[in-house]
Amino acid sequence: MMDERFAPLEEWEAERLLDPGFVTALAAREPAYQVARLRILRGLTQKQLAELVGTRQSSIARLERGVTPPSLSFLSKVAAALGARVEVRLSSVDQAASTQA
Repeated sequence: MMDERFAPLEEWEAERLLDPGFVTALAAREPAYQVARLRILRGLTQKQLAELVGTRQSSIARLERGVTPPSLSFLSKVAAALGARVEVRLSSVDQAASTQA
C-alpha cells in the first residue's frame, strides 16, 4: 500500500505543469529538471548516478540544482548513464521575442 502523503511523480508533474510560473522556471532550468526527473524515474540516487557517470555525488547535485550550466560533454555522459540522449536546439532571438509578444 502506497503512503498517501506521497503522490506518484507523474501526478506531481502534471499538477505543476498547470502553473505558468512553474513552467517558466522549468524552462530556465530544463537540463537540471530533466536529469533529476530521469534519475528518479530510473530509481537511482545521486550517488548511484555519479558512480555510473564516473564522477562525485556533489557534481550530480550541482547539476540537478542548476547552479552552473553543464558542459555538453558532462551532460552527454549523464544522459548515457540514464539511457537518454541530449538534444540541442537553437532558436532565433527574433522568433522567441515575437512569440512572447
